Amino acid sequence: MTMNGKARIAILGASGYTGAELVRLILSHPNMRITALTADRKAGQTMASVFPHLRGFDLPELCRIEDVNPDEVDLYFCALPHATSQEVISALPRDKKVVDLSADFRLRDPKVYAEWYGREHSALDLQEEAVYGLTEFYRDAIANARLVACTGCNAATGNFAVLPLLKAGVIDPDEIIINLATGVSGAGRSPKEGTLHAEVSEGYHAYNVAKHRHIAEFEQEMSLAAGRAVTPTFVPHLLPQNRGILATVYVRGEAEQIHNALAEAYADEPFLTVLPLGEAPATRHVRGSNFVHLGVVADRRPGRAIVFSTLDNLTKGSSGQAVQNANLMLGFPETMGLMMAPLFP
Repeated sequence: MTMNGKARIAILGASGYTGAELVRLILSHPNMRITALTADRKAGQTMASVFPHLRGFDLPELCRIEDVNPDEVDLYFCALPHATSQEVISALPRDKKVVDLSADFRLRDPKVYAEWYGREHSALDLQEEAVYGLTEFYRDAIANARLVACTGCNAATGNFAVLPLLKAGVIDPDEIIINLATGVSGAGRSPKEGTLHAEVSEGYHAYNVAKHRHIAEFEQEMSLAAGRAVTPTFVPHLLPQNRGILATVYVRGEAEQIHNALAEAYADEPFLTVLPLGEAPATRHVRGSNFVHLGVVADRRPGRAIVFSTLDNLTKGSSGQAVQNANLMLGFPETMGLMMAPLFP
């Protein structure tokens, strides 16, 4: 720590959406100070030239990863692409804390990682060390971790809705359907034909049906919660909007019991709000925040219910979750720097 008590932060991969979101959050964090920002292809540029909305802030110039001085870093946020992260993190000093926003360390079983990501893991020792970063379920382990693997944004949204229900035994583990819609920023900032404005606006479509990589996270965490194998159906859809995820989860169970289980599980959670029974949440009510809204509505068929979960994919689904985990790792209050109200309208 620096003399003034602020943790020194390096953001690796600062030119992407999650990197910019980390900068936005940390700029208002009372106990963190950004000492390094990397973006290899944009090294030498200012953050303001890459993201003009960050003009007016005193930020380090973008540099290459190898030019970061580890003596000036207490914690690294790694906002790099999948597969790149494991190589970069392997080369970082082992006495530094790391919060990884990629998928490289989320899956505990190396065989499952190879199956879903199409390559063998190259840092198995780190994979064994990593703690899954769904804060509300792994809080104690995260506080004592050196390496935390933040969850996928879709996985976080669906797991918030389902995990307490499996633990409480109030739903049938064999009948879980997750119909999820997500904003375009979840695809990243690199130019892609499928995320061009003309391709996305005025439309709505499913993608990666039955093969989305976050299925592996659902199966990993839901099976652990249920104490048996769980294989949910998951269908993601692309929304013609920048931010936000809404998961609509169809389950077999009694709506009142399901609502009670969620309300009890999240009663003391500062970022999770369970709406009154019968009320469904909206993405616009959590935009730009670290909050999650959940709702339960009884289906017209007896013994079935619909569970909703919504969050901002760039904040609670990624960078906000990362800061929340870093707070725990650094011994700061978990909510520090994250209690901003959602943006509305």
